[in-house]
Amino acid sequence: MSAVGTLLGYALTVFLLLLVARLVLDWARVAAEGPHWVSRARALTHTATEPVIAPVRRVLRPVRVGEISIDLAFTAVLVVVLILRSVAFNL
Repeated sequence: MSAVGTLLGYALTVFLLLLVARLVLDWARVAAEGPHWVSRARALTHTATEPVIAPVRRVLRPVRVGEISIDLAFTAVLVVVLILRSVAFNL
């Protein structure tokens, strides 16, 4: 395992944790409005992940299923990060 691969793997792990936190906080917002820190944490995760998700969202538009909108860009970024993280740790 190289130092660069390990460092890149850890950076992707942090980004993956931010994506998961964004997912959970978005669902918490759907369920109910929580304390003030939830909205601040949600804003932080969106600020950190949106620069990566936004360009993908321009290509993969959200799919509407009735009242629900499924964000394919988020899913695509999540899958790519998982794959890249796996590759980085095996370098």
